[in-house]
Amino acid sequence: MKSVLISGATGLIGQKLVQKLKAKSWEVRILSRKQNENHFYWNPENSEIDEKAFKNLDAIIHLAGAPISKRWTNSYKKELYESRVNSAELLFETARKLNAPVQTFITASGVNYYGTQTSDIVYEETDPFTDDFLGRICFDLEETAKKFENIGTRVCAVRTAAVLSPDGGMLKELIPLAKNLLLSPLGSGQQFLPWIHLEDMVNIYIHLLENENLSGAFNASATERITNKEFTFALAESLDKKVFLPAVPKFVLKTILGEMSSIILEGSAVSNLKIKDSGFEFQFEELKPALKDLLHKKTAEK
Repeated sequence: MKSVLISGATGLIGQKLVQKLKAKSWEVRILSRKQNENHFYWNPENSEIDEKAFKNLDAIIHLAGAPISKRWTNSYKKELYESRVNSAELLFETARKLNAPVQTFITASGVNYYGTQTSDIVYEETDPFTDDFLGRICFDLEETAKKFENIGTRVCAVRTAAVLSPDGGMLKELIPLAKNLLLSPLGSGQQFLPWIHLEDMVNIYIHLLENENLSGAFNASATERITNKEFTFALAESLDKKVFLPAVPKFVLKTILGEMSSIILEGSAVSNLKIKDSGFEFQFEELKPALKDLLHKKTAEK
C-alpha cells in the first residue's frame, strides 16, 4: 500500500481527495494543527512538524493555504503568502533532513499565476507568471516545490481555477443570492472566469499522483471559457431564477473589498490541453451540465 501525506486535508478539495484516495487503497496521512491521534501534528508558523509522518512516505500533496477571499490587509497578505510558501519550505526541509523516500510532491497553485488581468490571451503552462500579488505567491510556491527535485522527487504544480461545489467556495456564496434574486454580474461582467467541477479537480490530483511519468505545471480548468456575466445567468437559470439587478460597479467592489476585488473584477482564459494530452478525461467540460450535477446533488442530500 502506497502512502501519501496531505496538508490542507480538511478543506473543500482535501476532504473529497482523502475520501477517494482511501477508496483506492492509499494510506492517507493527514497533517493537522490540532493534536489528534488520527492525524500528524504540524504548526508551520513555528516550524513544527511530526517527523513520524515522513516514515516510508511515498508522496506529499500540499493543499494548505489561507483563503484568498478575505480582505487583503497587510497582515493577511503576509498570512496568505506564508501559509503556502513557508509551509511548503517546511515540508521540503523536513523531507531532506530525514532523507525521506518521497517519490512525488504535488502542490496546489492557481491560475492567478498568470495575473489578475483580463486579456484575449489563452494562457498555457509555458507562459510567464505576472508579478502582481497572487502571481508572485504562485511563482514562489512553485519554485519552492521545485526544491524537491534536488532530492530526486517528481514535482507537479496544479494551477487551479475556481472550484465549483455547493459545499464551499464561490458557488456556496452565490446560491443563496440567486435564490433570493440578488445575483448580478460584477464590474463589466466581461472578465473570464476559469472554473472546474470539484469532481474533476480531485480526479486531476489522483491522475497526477498515479501517473509517475507526469511532472511540471498543469492548468486545472474546464474546457468551456465563460465570462462572469455568462456564469451569473447560467447559475440563475440552473435554479429557475432570473437576474434582475444591474451589474455591480467596479468602484463599489473596490471600496468594499479593497485590493482583493481584483480576483473577481479581472480574469483571463486558460488552456487545459496539457492535462488532457496527458490522458486525463474531464467529466464536466461545460458549465451548464456541471451546475446541473452540483445543484442536483445538493437537492438530493436534503
